[in-house]
Amino acid sequence: MFAKKSIRRQLHKFRNRLAGKFFDTRYGRELLINAIGPRVLTMTVDCGDHMMSFSPTDYIGKKIFRKGNFERDHVDRLLAILRERQLLREVSTLLELGGNIGTQTVYFALSAAFSRIVSVEPDPRNFELLRTNIAQNKLEDLVTLVNSAAGESEGQLDFFQHRNNYGKSSAFRHSATDRKIVVPVRPVSNILADTGTTLDEVGLVWMDIEGYEPLACRSMESLLARRVPLYMEFSPVFYGPEQTANFVDYLSRFYEDCLIFREDDITSAKVKNIPVTEQQFDLLLFDTAI
Repeated sequence: MFAKKSIRRQLHKFRNRLAGKFFDTRYGRELLINAIGPRVLTMTVDCGDHMMSFSPTDYIGKKIFRKGNFERDHVDRLLAILRERQLLREVSTLLELGGNIGTQTVYFALSAAFSRIVSVEPDPRNFELLRTNIAQNKLEDLVTLVNSAAGESEGQLDFFQHRNNYGKSSAFRHSATDRKIVVPVRPVSNILADTGTTLDEVGLVWMDIEGYEPLACRSMESLLARRVPLYMEFSPVFYGPEQTANFVDYLSRFYEDCLIFREDDITSAKVKNIPVTEQQFDLLLFDTAI
């Protein structure tokens, strides 16, 4: 009897070691994250040089679990371009509009490229995870968090939480399953003032706010007038033809040059020639005279 129990224990240990090795592969992690039930609300993983907490049902969270990061290469690529073009000041503040759960916030913080980061996120669901990720990586002294949307005027805004992709939550309804809530909205100028950030301190604006970019830009015209480098997701699919054309015209009043980021391609262009018929791409707007 003792021998049988010993053999069973050895078999269980062998099975567990085998399962552990399998589920530590990318394919195994994908199977594991997709099998987690709704009772698990958050998970925390060791990503090497930082910790990251997320919802296992969220698209971004699943990416982090499988790969160990979410588009960290986009941050590295942007910083390399800014340094190459001498657009990155040694002591400056990053203004991040659309902090989400803090993936890019943490990557920027770990890069030591900025002396301070102001991260703005309206979704209370995302904001709690953002605050957790900043705290557990001991970045509170570097990162200031603001739970608000960025818009033209002070007030409130109807906001739609995407069910399966926290990064798709926005002021625009994407599907019938989106949950409508109300969030505070503030002009960027007010956000900067309340966080004790002067216009001169801002060295980069990183913006990913799912179609609300035109309104946010109009609330930070003083930064645009200073030609502060601006990286954003540009989404004609949300703006519509007329607003897209107007937005390009507006941006061209402040910036002359830009880089257009598509999947595996980076193209130089004049801001006035930004394509208005594509659905979505990333943009870096800058002033070559800086």
